[in-house]
Amino acid sequence: MNEVIRLVRAQDDTIWAVVASVGKTTRVAEVFPTRGAALADRAWRESQVRAYAAFLESCRQAVPRYSVTPIRRTDLPRKWKPLPALGFLRGQFL
Repeated sequence: MNEVIRLVRAQDDTIWAVVASVGKTTRVAEVFPTRGAALADRAWRESQVRAYAAFLESCRQAVPRYSVTPIRRTDLPRKWKPLPALGFLRGQFL
């Protein structure tokens, strides 16, 4: 009996993360299914930080740096929640 069996690979669980870094601390700010969406979110977050630059300087608040990187969905912490663009101001970064 000749039968062709088709093997199906598991769906790739790679997603794109916007990562916020302040000093030595990094945190996944948001995740997206496409790199383009992650880049757009990073640009928006950077614009929000620029809009409040004077305020951040007056408070001597460290400014986060944002980057985009691919990650696996399984690498997200179990109770992960998205980080607001300026969430680090209220102590939500850590």
